[in-house]
Amino acid sequence: MTTEPRLPIAAIVYRPTDHIEPVLEQAAQRLAERGVRLGGILQHDLPTCIEDPCGMELEDLASGERFALSQELGSGSEACRLDPNALAHAAVAIRRALESGVELVFVNKFGAQEASGSGLRSEMAMAVSSGTPVITAVGERFLDAWRDFTGDAGTLLEARAEDIVAWWDALSRSA
Repeated sequence: MTTEPRLPIAAIVYRPTDHIEPVLEQAAQRLAERGVRLGGILQHDLPTCIEDPCGMELEDLASGERFALSQELGSGSEACRLDPNALAHAAVAIRRALESGVELVFVNKFGAQEASGSGLRSEMAMAVSSGTPVITAVGERFLDAWRDFTGDAGTLLEARAEDIVAWWDALSRSA
């Protein structure tokens, strides 16, 4: 029996109540401390007040730059708060990281945008096709879209930093 090779892309699976940002941040910190050249972006939630629990910013791991991911749409708005300019900025950060030869790319999420075919989906595919591993997070509700995107050849991990580090270790040993 032959097994299809796994792609160098993994995602931690989370539920809506999970706070996954610290998990990705801890894994990035542990890997960076070991000398792994990281690129990509991490999300940081910024609850600014009780009325606005959804403030978010992204951090470019290569440069340390932080920029807003959510946009202010005014009171009463029910539209998506994702700032399309921030998403474009994130895409450039990931592409720049790939061009500089990073060893591992973090992408904050495979979310609604990526599930619908946009967002940072192209940058994830670009990284994997260039041989650069990718780690991200995928919500349970987007697992079918994730499996379609990866051809079910990606790795799903528990939402624990040690699982991300163990995945990286196994991947780098087999390279």
